[in-house]
Amino acid sequence: MRGHLCGIKTSWTMATAEADAVADIAAHIGPADLSHMLAFFSPDYDVGALNAALAEAFPGTPITGCTMSGGICPAGGLEGGLVVVAFPAKGFRVVSAILDAIDHLDVARTASSVRTLRRALATDPTDHATNRLFALSFIDGLANAEETVVSTIAWALDGIPLVGGSAGDDLHFRETVLLHGGTIHRRAAVVVLVETDHPFQTFKSDHFEPTSTKFVVTASDDEQRIVHELNAEPAAREYAMAVGLDPEALTPMSFAAYPLAVKVGGEYFCRSIRRMNADGSLTFFCAIDEGVVLTLAQPRDIVETTRNDLARLDAALGGIDLIIGFDCVLRRLDAESRQVRQGICDLYRRYDVVGFETYGEQYKAMHLNQTFTGIAIGRPRAR
Repeated sequence: MRGHLCGIKTSWTMATAEADAVADIAAHIGPADLSHMLAFFSPDYDVGALNAALAEAFPGTPITGCTMSGGICPAGGLEGGLVVVAFPAKGFRVVSAILDAIDHLDVARTASSVRTLRRALATDPTDHATNRLFALSFIDGLANAEETVVSTIAWALDGIPLVGGSAGDDLHFRETVLLHGGTIHRRAAVVVLVETDHPFQTFKSDHFEPTSTKFVVTASDDEQRIVHELNAEPAAREYAMAVGLDPEALTPMSFAAYPLAVKVGGEYFCRSIRRMNADGSLTFFCAIDEGVVLTLAQPRDIVETTRNDLARLDAALGGIDLIIGFDCVLRRLDAESRQVRQGICDLYRRYDVVGFETYGEQYKAMHLNQTFTGIAIGRPRAR
């Protein structure tokens, strides 16, 4: 458990029984006046039992949570368990809303829900400042709806910075679950809006750079995120030939090591492959339209690039108090394959990173892959 200068408390446990896990967290956090709690948990838990235990242990505290593909905490990466971030009532005003049926998103209704949250925090109707506000999003990672959800939320936030992650389930791709308001949700998203006077900064970090190898998507199913053809050839074969691998030997490790990227506004964003299908097509973690040009990306040193990005954040904030982070599960696979995961864990320990491994990351109005995003809270300013 960690207590932070800003008042946020973080805690984690590897207990496998739901009641034991929540008891561990409750003992660590202790009696506290909380404005909101985030809970990221293993899909191996019985979500009903976990939800009930959390409600009993923290009565009256609004709780938002989701399944994860691994936990992040200063103790290192967690293969399972429960990770909690508890916002104190002092110094943090927090409101949240559930967005249901995101695979058939009502854009107008969603935007209205987000604007209602902003009005709930507006003590002065004439105050339109956004420098005290940030937003977090948690989205069902198997609903194939992140692009629409994130762009709609960001539009309604009107300049308030947004980061977040897609719920995962340890690469099983069977079921991802969200908690909100004491209720279990599927095919849903949650947006959490936070107001604070503590310094903060959102960020994204990735460790890839574009190569000269290009692919044009010539046949795809956008709704299912399946690419059938690249450069008018079977997608898996064309991709495998470009990276020098046998098409029959493509694995999640292959996709983690050689992601594809799309150029938006002069900047490249990763579009990672989830799996190869029996017909030679490729299923992605992001929507891919026909006609899109994808660029093969090559890795840089993941430890060095992450260290540099976190050091810049630390300098900009005058010292990081903690980071609530959302790290793509493919970054973990890539770090493991290069035998440098311990270096990443050391950095997360140094900067007090807590969060979870995702099926996708959100940053501003973008849904990303193979990226580390989050909100860094600075040390309280001297009064």
